[in-house]
Amino acid sequence: MPFDLGDSVRLQAECRDPGGTLANATTATLTITLPDGTTVTPSVTNPPSDTGVYSVDYPTVQAGRHGVRWTFTTPAAAYTDMLDVRPAAPQLILSLADGRRHLRYAAGDTSDDEQIREWLESITELVEALCGPCVRRTVVEDHTISSGGTYELALRRTPVLAVTSAAGILTGGPTYAGASLDVDSNGIIRRLDGGRLYGPLRVTYTVGRVIIPANLSSAARIILQHLWRTQYGASRAGAGIGGGDDFSVTEPVTGFGYAIPNRAMQLMEPHRLPPGVA
Repeated sequence: MPFDLGDSVRLQAECRDPGGTLANATTATLTITLPDGTTVTPSVTNPPSDTGVYSVDYPTVQAGRHGVRWTFTTPAAAYTDMLDVRPAAPQLILSLADGRRHLRYAAGDTSDDEQIREWLESITELVEALCGPCVRRTVVEDHTISSGGTYELALRRTPVLAVTSAAGILTGGPTYAGASLDVDSNGIIRRLDGGRLYGPLRVTYTVGRVIIPANLSSAARIILQHLWRTQYGASRAGAGIGGGDDFSVTEPVTGFGYAIPNRAMQLMEPHRLPPGVA
């Protein structure tokens, strides 16, 4: 289960002797490898209040995957784990409240909130893989340009909202400020003065949609309901929504198997990316 950035996470491990009995260690060390590759070693209370059961509350400061490593001496023991931390602004096509409402959870029932949010993160990736970015984000990508330059440069992610800069990668290479460039929603960059672009360039730009079309939001809700039903069947929240046709999947979608129902695919069709565009 991913944690939110800033959450205090309780990390626990058991120290057992070679016979499997819980035992206090002479030394107990917790090492956390952060997403940026640095490590921290929070203080571990030793001896613990419960024999052989060690715990540390760690306040998260970075988003991403963390490595967790406990080591004990006398008796010698070790335990390895990991934890994921969401970014401060997670990429969600639907809000948690929207997802909970669509699954018909009672007001105040937050029992499955974390699981719903995980599904919403996965569903956002599904929709964006087929229809392009919905949630606003910054993209940085490199482009090789022939020695003669080019009048147009096609960005790889669309729809594009704005270009921040196109910076030369090589020392002394040309750099173009965002204000000197024109870009359309299809990601085609041109110089406003009509000149050529020379590279290679590292382009920083913003993708996403200012307003997410209703058919994409509706498709996301149908996918959520479909995946929820495949996990819990007809007995869980929202089981009475829609008929079988709403959630039938007659043939798999390339790369996604049977995760996307037919009706959701139909709703997304007007915004589907051309083949070969991601």
